[in-house]
Amino acid sequence: MEYIILGLLLLQPRTIYQLRKRINDGLNLMYSCSTGSIQAAIKKLLQNGHISVIEIAEDGKLKKMYGITESGKIYFYGWLNNPIDGNIIKNPELSKIYFMGFAEKSVRIKLIEKHIDYLKKMCSDLEKICGEGATLSNEMLGNDIFYYQLHTAIYGRDLMKFNIEWYKRLLKNIKE
Repeated sequence: MEYIILGLLLLQPRTIYQLRKRINDGLNLMYSCSTGSIQAAIKKLLQNGHISVIEIAEDGKLKKMYGITESGKIYFYGWLNNPIDGNIIKNPELSKIYFMGFAEKSVRIKLIEKHIDYLKKMCSDLEKICGEGATLSNEMLGNDIFYYQLHTAIYGRDLMKFNIEWYKRLLKNIKE
């Protein structure tokens, strides 16, 4: 979560609410986002001097605006410039599928159908992001940051499509 926050703060300073909204609107495939997890990461980043905070008045209310420090940039780029860790690409929920034979057939069907609905919602959200990205791509041509953000959304959408089809086949086999 720390690196997600630092990356978003590299783009622009944000409040916790803005961070949570941005993560929910496109990065939730990588991290689950609760206000508590963001606050814990913010606290750690502040303690380590990787971010700073200022209070600004907006509509008569004080808001805490967070920004990345030089130390935070060094920390972020240190992480970014390391090789991608292939061991992290694991799905602990697959263990539930592995042991699903212990569940009643009706429960299996219900769980898989519910999961397919969830995947379809995620795919739909990512499809919107990809569509918006496609309309922006001409004006953002040559912007490396945008390019990789868009391709991460495309990866997520394609992964959701694969998962939907895989779970549909599993469901079909369970029902037969």
